[in-house]
Amino acid sequence: MHPPAPAASVFPKDSRPLPCLLLTSLLLLLLLHLLSSSSSPTPSAPPDAPRRAPLPADADAASAGPAPPALAFLLTGSAGDSERLLRLLLATYHPRNLYLLLLDRAASASDRARLAREVRAGPGRAGNVHVVGDPGFANPRGASSLAAALHGAALLLQVGQGWDWFLHLHAADYPLVAPDDLLHVLSYLPRDINFIQHTSYVGWKEARQIRPIIVDPGLYLSSRTDIFYATQKRELPSAYKLFTGSSSVILSRKFTEYCIAGTNNLPRTMLMYLTNMPLPHRKYFQTVLCNSPEFNRTVVNHDLHFSTWDESSSKKEPRLLSVADAENMSQSSVAFATGFTKDDPVLDHIDEEILQRQPGEPAPGGWCIGGAGDDSSPCSVSGSTDVLRPGPAAMKLAKLLAQKLAYPGFYSQQCIWD
Repeated sequence: MHPPAPAASVFPKDSRPLPCLLLTSLLLLLLLHLLSSSSSPTPSAPPDAPRRAPLPADADAASAGPAPPALAFLLTGSAGDSERLLRLLLATYHPRNLYLLLLDRAASASDRARLAREVRAGPGRAGNVHVVGDPGFANPRGASSLAAALHGAALLLQVGQGWDWFLHLHAADYPLVAPDDLLHVLSYLPRDINFIQHTSYVGWKEARQIRPIIVDPGLYLSSRTDIFYATQKRELPSAYKLFTGSSSVILSRKFTEYCIAGTNNLPRTMLMYLTNMPLPHRKYFQTVLCNSPEFNRTVVNHDLHFSTWDESSSKKEPRLLSVADAENMSQSSVAFATGFTKDDPVLDHIDEEILQRQPGEPAPGGWCIGGAGDDSSPCSVSGSTDVLRPGPAAMKLAKLLAQKLAYPGFYSQQCIWD
């Protein structure tokens, strides 16, 4: 009797070490730079000065490291989420980035109009924030949610030519690092890296989320209607390997373009296959990437999100977060967390302790050079968008990524066929 074969990945072993060593070296350089920056205080700064005090427009920080990337954010919500999306926008805002806010059709037209007005009066004045005016429904359990994500990605590709990564955040998400922290860490990474939590082990999901056949009326009705189930069941595919995971993804521009406008037919095939499957947005990007030789060596098996799960619940969804989770969130070293309710006190804690963000204002960064008066916003006057002022959270995130990109763990968790 032969021993069981080890789990197989989709690429040869002999091609692994060199790229991974390069990635690790880049992260080590980042850590050294952060250490040197944090251990060399500015002589002119008083001991009790804020950690993110405004910098002059010609600050030397712009040349202290590689050029920062630009990120394309899709921020999505539904009825009653307009204020949450605006708060999420301010918490993640940086003038280098591009933002698209999408309230699905369950939200009222007046909510969308009010959101657009508030955006225009605030960060939208810089021209890098857009609001979708005529969205469809986005049932979180059906294909309409995946359609909304792909629609948003396509719009971001159309309106912005220079961004490097696509990030999809929901109204229930919130950052655990300041925008400068995230941009600084990502500036040391190759631009083709994707962050997608994934596994080919489906377990209990086969019976509840893969074999059932559903219909999502959000794809064809003008009123919101819940999904319904067919009596038939489907077989697992044999033409490709199915992967599942988190709906929170950070995708390279190249992979985003591949899914939206690529000439390979796999992204469209997968879209057709998943249309009648529960929770397709938790399977689409995972399956497309891991079955694409061009991309399956570019994925980090992590979504950079913090979440906790109620194992006693039958819903298999992340539980809601509160102030009691603040310490665990901080120790996680990730960039975002998911599972917040509107205006929960833990959001105020994050604003004050991590983002140093004032109510109604964007998170301050190196691009903020103060205002005209004592009561004005610290970011009312913009300096160079190349200036980044990373804080302690950047070090934590960099250490986490150094661990995730280290050989052999990086490749041993990539697109494994269980």
